[in-house]
Amino acid sequence: MIAFAPGRVNLIGEHTDYNQGLALPFAIDDGVTVDGRAIDANRIDAVAVDLDAEHSFELERPRRIRGWRAFVHGAVAELQRANVPVRGSHLRISGKVPRGAGLSSSAALEVALILALVALTDAPELDRIQLAKIGSKVENDWVGANTGLLDQLASLFGERDRALRIDFRSLDVTPVELELDGHRLVTLDSGERHANAASGYNRRRAECARAAKRLGLQSLRDATLEQAARLPSPLKQRAEHVITENARVEGAVSALQDRDMGRLGGLLDASHASLRDCYEVSTPAVEEAIGKLKSAGALGARIVGGGFGGHVLGLLPPGAEAPDGAIQVRPGPGARLLE
Repeated sequence: MIAFAPGRVNLIGEHTDYNQGLALPFAIDDGVTVDGRAIDANRIDAVAVDLDAEHSFELERPRRIRGWRAFVHGAVAELQRANVPVRGSHLRISGKVPRGAGLSSSAALEVALILALVALTDAPELDRIQLAKIGSKVENDWVGANTGLLDQLASLFGERDRALRIDFRSLDVTPVELELDGHRLVTLDSGERHANAASGYNRRRAECARAAKRLGLQSLRDATLEQAARLPSPLKQRAEHVITENARVEGAVSALQDRDMGRLGGLLDASHASLRDCYEVSTPAVEEAIGKLKSAGALGARIVGGGFGGHVLGLLPPGAEAPDGAIQVRPGPGARLLE
């Protein structure tokens, strides 16, 4: 049984998912493949092909552990907690999403593992929202990155030629046509790796929770700029980013519907400025990569992913020559069983 889960690019809507906000990601063609087969033993044998590493553990004994193995232990444990009768399995894991690039290699790994392990059982198929929540539990409780559901939902619900407007309060996922009229979306590696669990990501999430609590709100989804102005720094700036970023998502949906690429580019620039100045997740390497895209004629460019390194995203007009190393990205289908 072979399961594939794609990485994702988030067009706009960063650090909004854990604030019950809005985002507009799309799945990409690159992802993680897990080739699984049942074995007549009460254990999991996992091989990480790209790392030339192997690991085994008993089904009854998943444990907290570091590195890529944490995803395997976590997937087994969380499926068992969801009453899925996980079988002894041999899992061969390979991927094409650069790790630490802001393209959600971790969620692709979680989702592919979960799909493969479920497919090897006689259990009924789980709905995709439930699968996303299980993947998020793996990320939060086993890997140590306190992320929201954006990456898992984008990987699971991806559609070719469409982005996904995701409302993280209702968990409604609405496809949005990504027709760019000859413009191209490209990513460019800043050359700086990041790790959500070891970065300021978890601290940013905690700051947002503190801001909402001070305002007497369930989440920053309900906050206004007038309320944010009453908060102390840096909570004020964190809240301002979330509030304005939600508005930029709605603006991007409207710009795509109107095929107004200039407006979309301006929203990407505004998103980056907010992530840099209010959320403080940029780095000199990221700013240099943004500069290369803008010098190439990008109508807009911004950091993607949790920040502190990784890739940047740019919208290039027709005829513009992309900088060296830039890779065009297009929406691809979501996670699926290949056989």
